[in-house]
Amino acid sequence: MAGHEQHHILERPSFDKPVKLLIVVAPYYKDIADNLVAGAKAEIEAAGGSWDIVEVPGALEVPTAIAIADRTSNFDGYVALGCVIRGETTHYDTVCNDSSRAIQMMGLNGLCIGNGILTVENRRQAEVRADTADQNKGGGAAAAALHLVALSRKWSRASKGVGFKTISDQIKLAGDTKDTPTA
Repeated sequence: MAGHEQHHILERPSFDKPVKLLIVVAPYYKDIADNLVAGAKAEIEAAGGSWDIVEVPGALEVPTAIAIADRTSNFDGYVALGCVIRGETTHYDTVCNDSSRAIQMMGLNGLCIGNGILTVENRRQAEVRADTADQNKGGGAAAAALHLVALSRKWSRASKGVGFKTISDQIKLAGDTKDTPTA
């Protein structure tokens, strides 16, 4: 059973400037959502970050809320939380696939999103995955968002070494101003 396997967990990233994440949660199964949120908050705070939270009606609305927040706010990253439990119809497949696909597409377009929307067969699977003392998928989703923010910040500072650089850019890169050429 996958719940008993050992998994490698990356070290928590550290930040030299504050990180603020938006937790977007669909509390359709309130008790499960509350556990996911508790895990996410704890992970963000342990990394020295801050968070804000917004609730949406269901898992399909989570990506839309993230897209709105990205256009209108200043969050560094996002934590998508919710739970979809298989029912008797194909609606489960639609909700799982479409919410996941939308989150993945936003991630591929540069947003730092940790996806903690559980897609499970039954309530017991959801309870185990949401439990902060067990699989803590809310904390894992927050950790994923934090790692992506760290990568984004790391690579946004890196110079590709392609194209023209002004003299002031060359001086900043060299870090030495005593041999500055004069115009």
